[in-house]
Amino acid sequence: MTGLCWPLLALAAAGAAFGLWQWFQRRRTLRRLGDMLDRAIAGGFAEERFDETELSALEGKLARFLRGSAHAQKTLEGEQAAVKALVADISHQTRTPISNLLLYASLLLESDLPPQQREQARAVMAQGEKLSFLIKALVKASRLETGIVVPVPSLHSVGVLLEDVAQQEEQAAQEKGIALRVLPFDGAAAFDPRWTSEALGNVVNNAVKYTPAGGTVTLCAQMLDGFCRVDVADSGPGIPEAEQGEIFNRFYRGAGTRTAEGLGLGLYLARQILTLQGGYIKVSSTPGNGSTFSLYLPRELNRI
Repeated sequence: MTGLCWPLLALAAAGAAFGLWQWFQRRRTLRRLGDMLDRAIAGGFAEERFDETELSALEGKLARFLRGSAHAQKTLEGEQAAVKALVADISHQTRTPISNLLLYASLLLESDLPPQQREQARAVMAQGEKLSFLIKALVKASRLETGIVVPVPSLHSVGVLLEDVAQQEEQAAQEKGIALRVLPFDGAAAFDPRWTSEALGNVVNNAVKYTPAGGTVTLCAQMLDGFCRVDVADSGPGIPEAEQGEIFNRFYRGAGTRTAEGLGLGLYLARQILTLQGGYIKVSSTPGNGSTFSLYLPRELNRI
């Protein structure tokens, strides 16, 4: 029995030594991988091993990946710079011609024109205003997408935001015979006042546009765990379920809205603005029972 113990003890010792060796090797490998990643994050990574080991092969792959990433980043930055220049050129080059078009159309309407020519001048004015709105909307979208402008959130009163937007859309609502209501709300959230006002204004403008005369558009808000939810509820025709996933896409116009004025950019811009601030937008709608658009604003700045 004693003769068998020594070989078993020797085998156990050898196994323990092998296990310890493997443990040290893993520690060395993990430490080496950690150093490689630290240098990669710091931007100072370079291959140091040129042998047949797996670590050397991994270093080579990481170096190729980082070179490819750097090239892709440089290409992306070049493309973004080109887009920024294009957006600036479009904004600058179209501003004067559109302003002149609207000016001359206005002068024509003020002159003594026969009825037929007056209608033609009104058509020119309407199309000029539509073109001006389109260019401005496209420039805003491009500036947001390329990072030329970035919303800067800070804590602001949500109640003031609702009141300000309602005041902006009140005249359009009165002209259509629509009741525009704002429910009192006392609370703050993290958002950029200028851009968020535009996002909410686009949603309210759509609600007023598609709600028939005698209908109601209601703005209200409530606090959730991490967000403040702003609801815009209307008594309009509602949105078919098949279209609800598409309405936030650029230039999308629903089958039932194509006869109404609009470009299909308002909800797209609203989603872009909210996303850049760490928020989002959803819609709940049943055809025939109106729609509710919910804008989620982060309650804390560090959620962005």
